[in-house]
Amino acid sequence: MYILLTARLTVSPSSSQFFKGAFVSLSCEEDDSSAGWTLRRNTSTEGMTQCGDGKSERSSCNISFIIARDSGVYWCESREGPISNMVNLTVTGGSVILQSPVLPVMEGDDVTLLCKTKTTPSNLPAALYKDGSLIRKQPTGHMTIQHVSRSDEGLYKCDISGHGESPSSWITVTGKPTTTTSPTISVTPPPTSALPPDSTSFHPVIRLVCHLVVFTPYFISTFLMVSFYRRRAKGNDLLISKISTPSASAEQRLAEDSDDIVVVTAEHQF
Repeated sequence: MYILLTARLTVSPSSSQFFKGAFVSLSCEEDDSSAGWTLRRNTSTEGMTQCGDGKSERSSCNISFIIARDSGVYWCESREGPISNMVNLTVTGGSVILQSPVLPVMEGDDVTLLCKTKTTPSNLPAALYKDGSLIRKQPTGHMTIQHVSRSDEGLYKCDISGHGESPSSWITVTGKPTTTTSPTISVTPPPTSALPPDSTSFHPVIRLVCHLVVFTPYFISTFLMVSFYRRRAKGNDLLISKISTPSASAEQRLAEDSDDIVVVTAEHQF
């Protein structure tokens, strides 16, 4: 299984420009020493070689007297193939350099640029340029860019009157690393003003309508049933009265007939 290994190349002193004859130390800060990191470089005069030509440790390189042919790109490389960040070092035989960050700068950080000479104090007035355009003139030779952004990325150089101009160095600005935590989603209830006016007063009315819809059919059906049974009971009473009336007249006629019979019987007695 292939495992990606990483290392970080550091430079001391931390600068991308050096005067001829200065001491420079480079080192691979390793995550895993067993990866076998080797510090390599690519210069215009020698091409791609190991830094120090094997005189130093494989993962570090000390240059006691740096010269112009040491100018070039430096990086760390492992047996598995991955490489570290790359740095570009410039060595000048002139009298002015621009001391700027050798490693990429993160967005939001402050960056200080220092224009200095080899023989005189480093507080002389200097003019600073970005991408060939004058940024400003600094009375003390140094300038701080606060809260750098991607727009500050570019090619910088400086000039000290009477001493000369420095080489140009590229300043790289990188974005801040993103976190892997899931964002918190908050749900805010709508403000009260967003609700319809007097919306709370509609609730009792809606409840009353619902009750009427549910119970009205029940009331109507009950009323119809009661009316039906009342009519039916009234009809039965009329029928009963009609049936009972003839029976009473019949009894009366029987009583009258019985009287006649008695009279007739009495007349035939001797």
